[in-house]
Formats: sequence, C-alpha cells, structure tokens
Amino acid sequence: MADRRPKWVKEEFLTYIYILIYISLSSGQIFFNKWVLSSKEINFPYPLGLTLLHMVFSSVLCFVLTKVLKIMKVEEGMTLDIYVSSVLPIGAMFAMTLWLGNTAYLYISVAFAQMLKAIMPVAVFILGVLAGLEVMSCRMLLIMSVISFGVLVASVGEISINWVGVVYQMGGVVGEALRLIFMEIFVKRKGLKLNPISMMYYVSPCSAVCLLLPWIFLEMPRMDAQGTWNFKPIVLTLNSLCTFALNLSVFLVISHTSALTIRVAGVVKDWVVVLLSALLFADTKLTLINLFGYAIAIAGVAAYNNHKLKKEASRVNSDNSAESIPLVSTSTSNQ
Repeated sequence: MADRRPKWVKEEFLTYIYILIYISLSSGQIFFNKWVLSSKEINFPYPLGLTLLHMVFSSVLCFVLTKVLKIMKVEEGMTLDIYVSSVLPIGAMFAMTLWLGNTAYLYISVAFAQMLKAIMPVAVFILGVLAGLEVMSCRMLLIMSVISFGVLVASVGEISINWVGVVYQMGGVVGEALRLIFMEIFVKRKGLKLNPISMMYYVSPCSAVCLLLPWIFLEMPRMDAQGTWNFKPIVLTLNSLCTFALNLSVFLVISHTSALTIRVAGVVKDWVVVLLSALLFADTKLTLINLFGYAIAIAGVAAYNNHKLKKEASRVNSDNSAESIPLVSTSTSNQ
C-alpha cells in the first residue's frame, strides 16, 4: 500500500504538470501570435505568411524527428487513396482555421476572439446534424440556445466591434467545425488511427500547400512592396517552435489523462486568455456584460462537453461488445 501511494501521487503530479504545460503553451501561443501580427516592433501583419511558416516548420521538424533522427515513429498503413480522401480535406480545413483565426487578431481583441470561439459547439452540432452524425433533440437545442445567447450577450457588451474581424473569426470557427466533422467521417469511422506525430507528419505538409497558393496571390505582393522580408529569425523560430510544442502538448494531455481533462483544461485556458489579455493588450477593454455573457456561453459549453462525453462513453462500450475490422491496423493510438 505504501508503495502504491507514492506512485499514485507521482502520476497525479505529472497530470497537473501536463495540464499546466498545455494551458501555458496554448495561452502563450495566442498572445505570441497577436504580438507578432499586431506589434510595431515586429511589423509582420501577414497572418497567411505566419501560418504558412508554422506549417512548413512543423513539416520539416516532423520529417527530421521521424526519418532522420528516428526518435519518433510514424504509423504505417497510409496509402495515396486514404491521404487524398481523408487527410487532404482535414489539412485544408486546418489551414483555413489557422489562417482566418490569425487574421481576426488584426481587427479584434484576443479576449473578444476567445468569446466568439465559444460558439464552436453550435457550429459543430449544426454541421453534424446536416451530415447525419448528430440527432436534434430538445436537450441539445436548449444547450445550443444557451451558448448562442451567451455569445450574443458578450458581443453586445463589446465596446467597439469590428465586423470584419468577427467575420474572419466566425470563418475560422466554421473551418474548425468542418475539420472536426471530417475527422469523424474520414478518420474515426474508417478505423484510421494515427498517433500525434503521425497526424502532424501527414497533415502539416497538406496544410502548407493549401496556404501557399493564397499567400502567393494575397500577401507576397504586399510583402515585396513593403520590404518586410527581413523578419527576425529568432522570433520566427520561437513562434513556430511554440506552435509545434502546443500541438504535441494537446495529445500529451489526452494520452496521459482523458478527453474530459483536456476539455476542462480548455475552458480554464479560455478564461486565462480572456483575463490576461486585458492586462497585456491595450485594445482589450472588458465589461461586465462581456464577462456575464461569456460565463453563460461557457456554462453551455460545459453542458455540451458533458453530453458528448457520455455519448462517446456509451459508444465505446457498444464497440467493445461487437467485433469490428479497422481500415488501417495500427499498434498504438493516442486518440
């Protein structure tokens, strides 16, 4: 008993460390991106270019870690047909999410962007219903109404709304919702299981290609005209490295804890970002109406997460009682 207790204490301690790392990296990356895109010191208002750099950096680092240094393993079984039909749509939506979400920081505050992100479950549910993955019910309708009402109240409380930024942020929300739907349709339901490094290894190059074409036409001419190619390499490297570390930390928390933990940690992170942004950025002015509406929305998000986790648990139990043959056989999975 004495031997088990120290082991249990150690595991609990590590769990909190993982959660703290995730919250710190996630919050820090949001602030870092905002600073890079908006600060006069860096002078790099190019969200497409920044996101493209993140994806190229992630692609190169994944290749080095798996193929050169071979300290991480890529899951086998990926075929051209699976890549085109499954990974490509996910990578395209991931690129869209990051591009539009980063662009929103040029027009609205970090805090307000986080408040608008609370509408995510509503977008996921509506698209899920249209795709036949979700079923409309009175309970879910109530939850969606609470979230929508909370976001609406938070928006009313915003002192200065820039509708261009709102449109960009909502576009990012739709992109993320589509990515989650595609993950459900193209990955989970096909039995395709990829570990964290494998997912980044396959998705990052695809996202980079999807971002390259619009960058060439939309931002590269502006960068040439304004001569902003002398971007500080140290800032670039640190920003890209933080993004890579953040992506890994999400899967690290899930693999060592549970889906519930990462969702609770996500809610805590959102509040940390909203409150800290008011201290760090001059364009953030929080009001009581802002916070009240956001609290309502977060309550709805918590109810949605609870509903989804119960649904997933019941589906896992039913899957365990029936035999199924996966599309791609893998040895391990962190999802």
